[in-house]
Amino acid sequence: MTRRINSFKYLFSFSAYIFAYFSFTYTGILAFSVIIYAYAFIPLLELFLNPNEKNLSLAEEELIKDDPVYDLYLYSMILVQYITLGYFLYSICDFSNSLAFNSELTAVDITGRILSAGTLCAQSINLGHELGHRTNKFEQFLAKLALLVSLIMHFFIEHNRGHHKRVATPHDHASAKRGDILYLFWIRSMFLSYFSAWNLEAFRLKRKNQPVISIHNEMIHFTIVQISFIGLIYWVFGFYVSLAFIASAILGMLILETINYIEHYGLRRRKNKYDKFERVLPIHSWNSNHIIGRMMIFELSRHSDHHFRASRKYQILKHHENAPQMPTGYPGMMVLSLFPPLWFYVMNPRVDKVMTDNYN
Repeated sequence: MTRRINSFKYLFSFSAYIFAYFSFTYTGILAFSVIIYAYAFIPLLELFLNPNEKNLSLAEEELIKDDPVYDLYLYSMILVQYITLGYFLYSICDFSNSLAFNSELTAVDITGRILSAGTLCAQSINLGHELGHRTNKFEQFLAKLALLVSLIMHFFIEHNRGHHKRVATPHDHASAKRGDILYLFWIRSMFLSYFSAWNLEAFRLKRKNQPVISIHNEMIHFTIVQISFIGLIYWVFGFYVSLAFIASAILGMLILETINYIEHYGLRRRKNKYDKFERVLPIHSWNSNHIIGRMMIFELSRHSDHHFRASRKYQILKHHENAPQMPTGYPGMMVLSLFPPLWFYVMNPRVDKVMTDNYN
């Protein structure tokens, strides 16, 4: 019973959807409720809360690693995400004029709702990330369904077959170099990761002696599904609302790339005497033990262990003593990264120390 009660902390991850109700129901400053909650209130709160480095015992891990309640949270959130997306689209639609938004909303109201929806899209990407590492076909299907909300289904291929193998090397588009400016990183990572997914899928098919341009190509499947999804939204809600959806999806992508940026900034794997990159270790990912962020994003911030053991489910991810630690939680680090000079001031000395301590 106690272990089941302990799982309730992950219900906190649903809290953003409560604020989504205010964003999509009210106007003015309340239209920005999700943004204010995620990127102002949470970072401020984490400044006053100490990180929690405690790990589960091996016995505790065994008890919860296959507990279905942890998976149920993920499955439920996908359903909540789609319901919330529908409410967002409905809230800005003018059903009497497909070439207009709801006439009762100002440009500020619509902007707030799009930004709030985009933030939730990023949460959906995180669900796709967690479930995309599972071997169960049903969970992999749910992962793709979660990624569809941000039109980033190619992440399923690129992240698992590309990023995890190439992380913290010059060959990984999602690993930021020391001195990279976030806004330029967005462009490079978004486009190169997309093309990388096509290349990875082509390589898979060639190894199986199957034609690249065929029904076997998942990237073609993803493209058709995503275009069809936009078409469905256009058919139901109209042209302007479909543009608003695309804008929210793009924001979700940008938040994902911001997370990529902060997770591996400046960290590099060295080559061994055989000119091969060393195996991925906890020192190659920035880690955060700040409890609020951990609960909100299903332990994604324990990223060092995730890359060290990618098959581990979120509820049993560990703290590693040698993992480099972020000075605050993910939401605060994301806000910090928006200001490059301040980011470099805070993070570059930390990067240099990590690399010096581990390689000299």
